[in-house]
Amino acid sequence: MPGAYVQRGERITLRTVEEEDVRFVQRASTNPELRYPIGNRLMNRTQLEEHIEDGSSDRFLVCVEGDEASPGQPDDADVTRIGEVTVMDADWKRPELGYWLVPEMQGEGYGKEAVSMVIDYAFRQYDAPAIGAEAYDFNDASRGLLESLGFEEEGRRRKFMFVDGAHRDMVQYGLLRRE
Repeated sequence: MPGAYVQRGERITLRTVEEEDVRFVQRASTNPELRYPIGNRLMNRTQLEEHIEDGSSDRFLVCVEGDEASPGQPDDADVTRIGEVTVMDADWKRPELGYWLVPEMQGEGYGKEAVSMVIDYAFRQYDAPAIGAEAYDFNDASRGLLESLGFEEEGRRRKFMFVDGAHRDMVQYGLLRRE
């Protein structure tokens, strides 16, 4: 069962990631349709549980919900998990966003709504002048999402990671609080 309600948007709800959500969240590191575009390393369930429990990130489960979903601990039947948005490194440097949606929900505007809500959260929660995010140069959808939310390209890490048989560039983005 998903965790407590954090924030509700027009079509989605952000909820806390709970132990019961680990299997769903693990999709990002085990599904090649997700792992390659975001570059996550493969993690087994124990590694992922430890990663979630270390508390270094604010993690939000992106959900589509029925009208019957309760704010506290809703029934699984009332909630469809569709992705995750994280805020990393906010305690010691500029907050960095990470996000993914299940492939069947991509391109429908859910990612933009979720990331926009988490940007608002991060600027309320942390006294940071900017928020950062990264996307591989080949990930047009992610780059387009960031640019549609006002992020500016700030740099590029050339041949940053070996992904799907080739060294790929990582494009760095930033959004200033005043923007």
